[in-house]
Amino acid sequence: MSINRRQFLRRAGMVTALGLGGSFVVTGFRGKKVDAASSYEPSKDGLIAKHWAMVVDMSKFKTEDDFNRVIKACDVIHNVPNFGNPKDEVKWIWKDDYEHTFSGGENEYLTENFKKLPFAVICNHCENPPCVKACPTGATFKRPDGIVAMDYHRCIGCRFCMGACPFGARSFNYRDPRPFIQQVDPDYPTRTKGVVEKCVFCVERLADGLMPACVEASKGGLIFGDLDDINSEVRKLVSTQFTIRRKTELGTQPSVYYLVGGANHA
Repeated sequence: MSINRRQFLRRAGMVTALGLGGSFVVTGFRGKKVDAASSYEPSKDGLIAKHWAMVVDMSKFKTEDDFNRVIKACDVIHNVPNFGNPKDEVKWIWKDDYEHTFSGGENEYLTENFKKLPFAVICNHCENPPCVKACPTGATFKRPDGIVAMDYHRCIGCRFCMGACPFGARSFNYRDPRPFIQQVDPDYPTRTKGVVEKCVFCVERLADGLMPACVEASKGGLIFGDLDDINSEVRKLVSTQFTIRRKTELGTQPSVYYLVGGANHA
Protein backbone atom coordinates (compact mmCIF):
# COMPACT_ATOMS: atom_id res chain seq x y z
CA MET A 1 0.00 0.00 0.00
CA SER A 2 1.56 3.28 -1.07
CA ILE A 3 0.34 6.52 0.56
CA ASN A 4 1.92 9.90 1.10
CA ARG A 5 2.32 11.62 4.46
CA ARG A 6 -0.81 13.75 4.11
CA GLN A 7 -2.98 10.72 3.26
CA PHE A 8 -1.48 8.78 6.17
CA LEU A 9 -2.23 11.53 8.70
CA ARG A 10 -5.76 11.93 7.36
CA ARG A 11 -6.50 8.22 7.75
CA ALA A 12 -5.00 8.08 11.23
CA GLY A 13 -7.07 11.09 12.23
CA MET A 14 -10.26 9.50 10.93
CA VAL A 15 -9.69 6.38 13.01
CA THR A 16 -9.00 8.48 16.11
CA ALA A 17 -12.20 10.40 15.55
CA LEU A 18 -14.13 7.13 15.38
CA GLY A 19 -13.03 6.28 18.91
CA LEU A 20 -9.54 4.83 19.02
CA GLY A 21 -9.17 2.65 22.11
CA GLY A 22 -12.83 3.14 23.02
CA SER A 23 -15.94 1.24 22.04
CA PHE A 24 -15.03 0.84 18.37
CA VAL A 25 -15.47 -2.82 17.39
CA VAL A 26 -15.19 -4.91 14.24
CA THR A 27 -16.36 -8.39 13.38
CA GLY A 28 -13.83 -11.10 12.80
CA PHE A 29 -13.16 -14.30 14.67
CA ARG A 30 -15.95 -16.82 14.19
CA GLY A 31 -18.49 -14.06 13.68
CA LYS A 32 -17.85 -12.63 17.15
CA LYS A 33 -16.93 -9.05 17.94
CA VAL A 34 -13.27 -8.27 18.31
CA ASP A 35 -13.07 -5.39 20.76
CA ALA A 36 -10.39 -2.79 21.14
CA ALA A 37 -8.06 -3.30 24.09
CA SER A 38 -9.94 -1.02 26.47
CA SER A 39 -13.26 -2.81 25.99
CA TYR A 40 -11.99 -6.40 25.92
CA GLU A 41 -13.87 -8.88 28.08
CA PRO A 42 -12.92 -12.57 28.27
CA SER A 43 -15.53 -15.09 27.20
CA LYS A 44 -17.13 -17.09 30.01
CA ASP A 45 -16.46 -20.26 28.00
CA GLY A 46 -12.89 -19.36 27.08
CA LEU A 47 -9.50 -19.82 28.68
CA ILE A 48 -8.43 -16.83 30.72
CA ALA A 49 -5.17 -15.70 32.28
CA LYS A 50 -3.62 -12.63 33.81
CA HIS A 51 -0.49 -13.01 31.71
CA TRP A 52 -0.30 -15.55 28.90
CA ALA A 53 3.23 -16.79 28.27
CA MET A 54 4.98 -19.60 26.40
CA VAL A 55 7.98 -21.78 27.14
CA VAL A 56 9.80 -23.34 24.17
CA ASP A 57 11.50 -26.62 25.09
CA MET A 58 14.12 -26.97 22.37
CA SER A 59 14.96 -30.52 23.45
CA LYS A 60 11.66 -31.53 21.82
CA PHE A 61 12.59 -29.98 18.47
CA LYS A 62 15.03 -32.55 17.10
CA THR A 63 13.95 -33.04 13.49
CA GLU A 64 12.69 -30.98 10.58
CA ASP A 65 9.28 -32.54 11.07
CA ASP A 66 9.14 -31.25 14.65
CA PHE A 67 9.35 -27.71 13.29
CA ASN A 68 7.17 -28.25 10.22
CA ARG A 69 4.38 -29.80 12.28
CA VAL A 70 3.87 -26.72 14.46
CA ILE A 71 4.34 -24.30 11.55
CA LYS A 72 1.74 -26.09 9.46
CA ALA A 73 -0.74 -26.28 12.36
CA CYS A 74 -0.57 -22.49 12.69
CA ASP A 75 -0.54 -21.68 8.97
CA VAL A 76 -3.56 -23.81 8.12
CA ILE A 77 -6.01 -22.41 10.66
CA HIS A 78 -4.87 -18.80 10.24
CA ASN A 79 -4.90 -18.73 6.45
CA VAL A 80 -1.21 -17.86 6.23
CA PRO A 81 -0.34 -17.60 2.51
CA ASN A 82 2.58 -19.32 0.83
CA PHE A 83 3.95 -17.04 -1.87
CA GLY A 84 6.78 -19.43 -2.64
CA ASN A 85 9.60 -16.93 -2.25
CA PRO A 86 11.47 -15.33 0.70
CA LYS A 87 10.78 -11.78 -0.49
CA ASP A 88 7.02 -12.02 0.02
CA GLU A 89 7.11 -14.55 2.88
CA VAL A 90 4.45 -14.24 5.57
CA LYS A 91 5.35 -16.04 8.78
CA TRP A 92 3.68 -16.46 12.16
CA ILE A 93 5.96 -19.18 13.54
CA TRP A 94 9.18 -20.15 11.86
CA LYS A 95 12.63 -21.69 12.29
CA ASP A 96 15.77 -19.60 12.68
CA ASP A 97 19.37 -19.99 13.84
CA TYR A 98 20.91 -18.90 17.15
CA GLU A 99 22.63 -15.83 15.73
CA HIS A 100 19.40 -14.33 14.38
CA THR A 101 17.27 -15.46 17.31
CA PHE A 102 19.47 -14.20 20.14
CA SER A 103 21.67 -11.62 18.45
CA GLY A 104 22.97 -8.91 20.77
CA GLY A 105 22.96 -10.84 24.03
CA GLU A 106 25.71 -13.34 24.72
CA ASN A 107 25.37 -15.85 27.56
CA GLU A 108 28.62 -17.35 28.85
CA TYR A 109 26.89 -20.47 30.16
CA LEU A 110 25.58 -21.67 26.79
CA THR A 111 27.60 -24.35 25.05
CA GLU A 112 28.69 -24.22 21.42
CA ASN A 113 26.35 -27.15 20.72
CA PHE A 114 23.38 -25.07 21.83
CA LYS A 115 24.42 -22.20 19.58
CA LYS A 116 24.33 -24.52 16.58
CA LEU A 117 20.67 -25.44 17.12
CA PRO A 118 17.75 -24.08 15.08
CA PHE A 119 15.03 -22.38 17.12
CA ALA A 120 11.26 -22.09 16.88
CA VAL A 121 10.49 -18.36 16.70
CA ILE A 122 7.22 -16.43 17.11
CA CYS A 123 5.98 -13.03 18.24
CA ASN A 124 7.21 -12.48 21.80
CA HIS A 125 4.05 -10.71 23.06
CA CYS A 126 6.21 -8.31 25.00
CA GLU A 127 5.16 -6.69 28.26
CA ASN A 128 6.46 -3.41 26.84
CA PRO A 129 5.66 -3.85 23.14
CA PRO A 130 7.25 -1.14 20.96
CA CYS A 131 4.94 -2.11 18.08
CA VAL A 132 1.89 -0.95 20.07
CA LYS A 133 3.47 2.43 20.71
CA ALA A 134 4.40 2.80 17.04
CA CYS A 135 0.96 1.95 15.60
CA PRO A 136 -1.00 5.17 14.90
CA THR A 137 -4.42 3.55 14.44
CA GLY A 138 -4.78 0.97 17.19
CA ALA A 139 -4.49 -1.91 14.72
CA THR A 140 -1.90 -3.36 17.08
CA PHE A 141 -2.91 -3.36 20.72
CA LYS A 142 -2.09 -5.16 23.95
CA ARG A 143 -4.90 -7.00 25.69
CA PRO A 144 -5.25 -7.08 29.49
CA ASP A 145 -4.05 -10.72 29.45
CA GLY A 146 -0.74 -9.72 27.86
CA ILE A 147 -1.43 -10.83 24.29
CA VAL A 148 -0.37 -8.34 21.63
CA ALA A 149 -3.27 -8.66 19.22
CA MET A 150 -4.11 -7.42 15.72
CA ASP A 151 -7.16 -5.69 14.28
CA TYR A 152 -6.67 -6.19 10.55
CA HIS A 153 -9.48 -3.78 9.69
CA ARG A 154 -7.63 -0.88 11.27
CA CYS A 155 -4.26 -1.55 9.63
CA ILE A 156 -3.42 1.10 7.03
CA GLY A 157 -0.15 -0.47 5.96
CA CYS A 158 2.22 2.17 7.30
CA ARG A 159 4.53 -0.59 8.62
CA PHE A 160 5.62 1.50 11.60
CA CYS A 161 5.06 -1.57 13.78
CA MET A 162 7.44 -3.59 11.63
CA GLY A 163 10.14 -0.98 12.04
CA ALA A 164 9.58 -0.87 15.80
CA CYS A 165 9.64 -4.65 16.37
CA PRO A 166 13.21 -5.76 17.17
CA PHE A 167 12.36 -9.42 16.58
CA GLY A 168 11.20 -9.43 12.96
CA ALA A 169 7.94 -10.99 14.08
CA ARG A 170 5.67 -9.13 11.65
CA SER A 171 4.96 -9.72 7.99
CA PHE A 172 3.50 -7.40 5.36
CA ASN A 173 1.22 -8.46 2.54
CA TYR A 174 2.80 -6.82 -0.48
CA ARG A 175 0.40 -8.83 -2.65
CA ASP A 176 -3.13 -10.11 -2.22
CA PRO A 177 -2.55 -13.19 -0.02
CA ARG A 178 -5.83 -14.95 -0.71
CA PRO A 179 -4.89 -16.61 -4.03
CA PHE A 180 -1.89 -18.14 -2.23
CA ILE A 181 -3.85 -19.90 0.51
CA GLN A 182 -4.10 -23.60 -0.31
CA GLN A 183 -7.42 -24.09 1.48
CA VAL A 184 -9.16 -21.18 3.20
CA ASP A 185 -10.34 -21.80 6.76
CA PRO A 186 -13.68 -19.94 6.98
CA ASP A 187 -13.39 -19.64 10.77
CA TYR A 188 -10.54 -17.13 10.57
CA PRO A 189 -10.48 -13.89 8.56
CA THR A 190 -8.25 -13.66 5.53
CA ARG A 191 -6.14 -10.54 5.08
CA THR A 192 -5.79 -8.20 2.15
CA LYS A 193 -2.94 -6.52 0.31
CA GLY A 194 -1.31 -3.81 2.41
CA VAL A 195 -2.03 -5.39 5.81
CA VAL A 196 0.46 -6.46 8.49
CA GLU A 197 -0.03 -9.74 10.34
CA LYS A 198 1.65 -11.90 12.99
CA CYS A 199 1.13 -14.54 15.68
CA VAL A 200 -1.70 -13.65 18.08
CA PHE A 201 -1.32 -16.61 20.48
CA CYS A 202 -4.48 -18.08 18.90
CA VAL A 203 -6.86 -15.67 20.63
CA GLU A 204 -9.74 -17.16 18.67
CA ARG A 205 -9.01 -20.64 20.07
CA LEU A 206 -8.54 -19.35 23.61
CA ALA A 207 -12.00 -17.79 23.33
CA ASP A 208 -13.38 -21.25 22.56
CA GLY A 209 -11.56 -22.91 25.45
CA LEU A 210 -8.78 -24.38 23.30
CA MET A 211 -5.02 -24.15 23.52
CA PRO A 212 -3.06 -22.57 20.63
CA ALA A 213 -2.77 -24.82 17.59
CA CYS A 214 1.02 -24.83 17.69
CA VAL A 215 0.97 -25.98 21.32
CA GLU A 216 -1.29 -28.92 20.53
CA ALA A 217 0.88 -29.92 17.56
CA SER A 218 4.21 -29.56 19.35
CA LYS A 219 4.03 -32.78 21.39
CA GLY A 220 5.26 -31.03 24.51
CA GLY A 221 7.70 -28.70 22.80
CA LEU A 222 5.59 -25.60 23.47
CA ILE A 223 4.15 -25.04 26.93
CA PHE A 224 1.50 -22.34 27.29
CA GLY A 225 -0.14 -20.90 30.37
CA ASP A 226 -0.59 -18.11 32.90
CA LEU A 227 2.76 -16.75 34.06
CA ASP A 228 1.06 -15.05 37.01
CA ASP A 229 -0.36 -18.36 38.27
CA ILE A 230 2.22 -19.93 40.59
CA ASN A 231 0.68 -23.36 39.94
CA SER A 232 0.85 -23.18 36.14
CA GLU A 233 3.40 -25.26 34.26
CA VAL A 234 4.96 -22.23 32.56
CA ARG A 235 5.48 -20.49 35.90
CA LYS A 236 7.07 -23.60 37.41
CA LEU A 237 9.41 -24.01 34.43
CA VAL A 238 10.47 -20.38 34.40
CA SER A 239 10.98 -20.42 38.18
CA THR A 240 12.93 -23.65 38.44
CA GLN A 241 14.68 -24.18 35.09
CA PHE A 242 17.33 -22.24 33.20
CA THR A 243 15.48 -20.24 30.53
CA ILE A 244 16.54 -17.42 28.25
CA ARG A 245 14.60 -14.77 26.35
CA ARG A 246 15.33 -12.86 23.19
CA LYS A 247 17.14 -9.50 23.36
CA THR A 248 16.33 -8.80 27.00
CA GLU A 249 18.76 -5.89 26.93
CA LEU A 250 16.15 -3.92 24.98
CA GLY A 251 13.69 -3.90 27.88
CA THR A 252 10.66 -5.17 25.95
CA GLN A 253 10.20 -8.07 28.41
CA PRO A 254 9.26 -10.95 26.05
CA SER A 255 6.62 -13.41 27.22
CA VAL A 256 8.30 -16.27 25.33
CA TYR A 257 10.98 -18.21 27.21
CA TYR A 258 13.43 -20.76 25.81
CA LEU A 259 14.18 -23.72 28.05
CA VAL A 260 17.87 -24.47 27.76
CA GLY A 261 18.17 -27.65 29.88
CA GLY A 262 18.54 -30.78 27.77
CA ALA A 263 18.83 -28.83 24.52
CA ASN A 264 22.16 -27.43 25.69
CA HIS A 265 23.94 -30.74 25.23
CA ALA A 266 24.69 -32.79 22.13
